[in-house]
Amino acid sequence: MTRRFARFLGLTASLVAYEAAAQAPPQGTPMRVRGVVEMLDGQTLKVNSRDGQKLSIALAPNVAIASVLKRNLSDIKAGDYVASTSVRGTNGKLYAIEVHIFPEALRGVAEGQFPWDLVPDSIMTNATVTGVASAPKGRVLKVVHKGTESEVTVPDDVPVVTYGPGDKSLLKPGAAVFVMAQRGPDGRLSAARVTAEKDGVRPPM
Repeated sequence: MTRRFARFLGLTASLVAYEAAAQAPPQGTPMRVRGVVEMLDGQTLKVNSRDGQKLSIALAPNVAIASVLKRNLSDIKAGDYVASTSVRGTNGKLYAIEVHIFPEALRGVAEGQFPWDLVPDSIMTNATVTGVASAPKGRVLKVVHKGTESEVTVPDDVPVVTYGPGDKSLLKPGAAVFVMAQRGPDGRLSAARVTAEKDGVRPPM
């Protein structure tokens, strides 16, 4: 087996596990955690959240860990399945503040447009790109989700990433993470998936 093929198999397995975790999260109230790792203690991830909380998150035995890899705005093309966090301008149009390109294994995950909490009044759009047009200092993505068409303007300086493989070695002190956690009836947090910083590329979502 070549090293390149082995890496491909590892990436595919990681993404399939990540998708499975997304489809079957732990029971509880969803909570998105953004912050930096304080430490990983066995299966407990301790995170200093962006709002100043010190959180302990119990990771599932088969926790799926993904990294983020830097991409360019020019990498986005028709047919890609993407997610963009946007805010609405005074003209009513959507302006992206981050975009992540889903690997093919995650096509269709959480398709739609819904409120997000990256910044106040932000909106997440998970959709298929149907066209890319030039715009002053950026691009306009024409997308469709569940039969609904939308346009998102993406400035040149907006971070664009995709998912890559990951493992617990990424969960080191100081690493930025994005965790889709669940708060149980007892108040404890658990998670089946974590997106972690790699090589200085931080999860922008």
